[in-house]
Amino acid sequence: MSTANTTTCVIGDIHGCHAMLLRLLDQVGPRADTFVFLGDYVDRGPDSKAVVETILSLRSRHPRVVPLMGNHDFIFYQYLTGNDSTPFLQFGGLETLTSYGIPPSAEGEERTRSVPASHLAFLRSLPLFWEDQHGIYVHAGLQAGRHLSQQTAQWCLWARDAFLAASFDFGKPVVFGHTVFAEPYFAADKIGIDTGAVYGGRLTALLLPECEVVSVR
Repeated sequence: MSTANTTTCVIGDIHGCHAMLLRLLDQVGPRADTFVFLGDYVDRGPDSKAVVETILSLRSRHPRVVPLMGNHDFIFYQYLTGNDSTPFLQFGGLETLTSYGIPPSAEGEERTRSVPASHLAFLRSLPLFWEDQHGIYVHAGLQAGRHLSQQTAQWCLWARDAFLAASFDFGKPVVFGHTVFAEPYFAADKIGIDTGAVYGGRLTALLLPECEVVSVR
């Protein structure tokens, strides 16, 4: 497929808001050659499991679907693989456990018993960033002045103020989520599209290169 005139659809933080995701995909799906998801599929919202399943289903029938890792996805995978559960439960993980039918008291293999193997593989394989001709995509942000190959998980998953305050030309706009804005944030070098779906805001998609915003409540 030629990439000269392709449309990339970038979707911001979903956080278990499955019904909103379906409505948004109905609107943008027919127009996208590539889908990029900026991470945070789980936590806080009502149906994290269905969100992951929908993205896997989309990937099975669409040639180019690129889901990236968010900090909540990282913490959920750490929880499932036996690491400290405190951050996960504090960051909205109880809703995720409910969607998978996992009791909050679960330990060891009991945590993964109700999680499909395809979901575990999905969480394990999520990349930190991706790039195409239209932009660079990452969950939280990038460290200014460092090549993409040298970016760290700490920046890609957790960056906020330092990334927003810095101005650096990576050659393409950096499209990110993680930081909630009432409206999509446009700057010369970056675009933020987390519009707080799980907080009563909207779930937003950005179509590139048109820079068209499509949102659902």
